[in-house]
Amino acid sequence: MRRALRALSAVLIVTGVLLVLDAVLTVVWQEPVTAIYGKVRQNQLGGDLSKLNRLPLSLAERGALKVLRSDPQRIDFLARSMRRHIHDGQAIGRLKIPHVHANYVMVEGTDAASLRKGPGHYPATPLPGMAGTVAVAGHRTTYLAPFNKLDKLRKGDRVRVEMPYAIVTYRVERTRIVKPTAVWVTRRVGYDRLVMTACHPKYSAAKRIAVFARQVSERERGLSARIRRGPAVRRAASAPPLSRR
Repeated sequence: MRRALRALSAVLIVTGVLLVLDAVLTVVWQEPVTAIYGKVRQNQLGGDLSKLNRLPLSLAERGALKVLRSDPQRIDFLARSMRRHIHDGQAIGRLKIPHVHANYVMVEGTDAASLRKGPGHYPATPLPGMAGTVAVAGHRTTYLAPFNKLDKLRKGDRVRVEMPYAIVTYRVERTRIVKPTAVWVTRRVGYDRLVMTACHPKYSAAKRIAVFARQVSERERGLSARIRRGPAVRRAASAPPLSRR
């Protein structure tokens, strides 16, 4: 009996120490158990995103890109095309916030399962490169806590979203603390923007922190960009040499 009690006491002590350690790590860093899970999923998503970036364009997409002349038109077309085929939990791009050293694969969807993988794009909002307000949600203390330092962002900080079809850059304009029901943060305004949301304060879901960033640039990437550059290279090669005046 004494031996069993000693064993039970030892188990309880170890359990208590582990719980305290977990709590301390969560406060100063992030929840460690879910962080491991999130790291594994991010590694898997990185591979999925690489495959997505290499997918060939359809004949219809190639034809449309040859007709559309401006970069915004081509990017908007490819974003809309991608939007028709993605599903919740799928890797769709990479979100980078240099000021807080954030670099995560972004997934489609803001349901619980999707957000365990990484920052999630609100399906009801446009994809980066489309007109309107792009909205992304993320955890602050669990599952790698991609938006842990969202409150550290200041006006002018850069946010970069790398999609298979384009690289879109935003500049932070403001931060607001809002109610969880404040759906107005995703509404369209007079310019294209990104809003990133997370629970606030940390360890509570009482409110939401919303960081608004204005789009400042976009450029094509991947196969789409190569298709566009092709004709320009051929025209340059066939053009007469410049005068040596």
